[in-house]
Amino acid sequence: MIHANLYEASGKSNGIILLCHQARYSKGEYIETAQKLNKLGYTCLAIDQRSGNEVNGIVNETAKQATEQGLPTTYTDAEQDIKAALYFLYEKYQRKIILLGSSYSAALALKIGGEEKDKLERIIAFSPGEYFETKGIVNGWNKKIDLPVLITCAKNEIASTTPLMDGVDNKKLVYFKPKKDGIHGSSALWSSTPNNSEYWNALNDFLKH
Repeated sequence: MIHANLYEASGKSNGIILLCHQARYSKGEYIETAQKLNKLGYTCLAIDQRSGNEVNGIVNETAKQATEQGLPTTYTDAEQDIKAALYFLYEKYQRKIILLGSSYSAALALKIGGEEKDKLERIIAFSPGEYFETKGIVNGWNKKIDLPVLITCAKNEIASTTPLMDGVDNKKLVYFKPKKDGIHGSSALWSSTPNNSEYWNALNDFLKH
């Protein structure tokens, strides 16, 4: 069972966003971010993937159950959780979904973006990287994407993130490089990140165009 928090926007929704956490985290990564996205008119589903743990006092229930049942909990095992949530949202709202990933789930979001374009509106990837055993595989996934894509990272990750751009269609890609330090993953959007407004402005611009 995939555990999640649903944050529904009041009034007319501008879109549906599936929020996926980084390594060792949970749906708690999005407690603050989802509420801000609600105010922008986006309904959000923040999920617990089976590869994760706890953040902001929120335990990852999906990972806990997977461990109790003896199921594998690697990064790649979490892909099925993201897809299950995507299918759920697509069926529930009968519209294409915006997929937002953080760290390893950002890389998986790029993979899923090339496989599920009939169910996806666009992809947002915070700090994607070659986090898997087969190096260079993320670049290969990127070549299959035919959707608008926003990729961003912390300032100290730019050198390692930039090579990932090789596989993405430049006409579809927005690559935001922060002027200030930022932080790894979608934590860049937290109010505790000093330059979070940089990331919010980039995200808003991407969602509107």
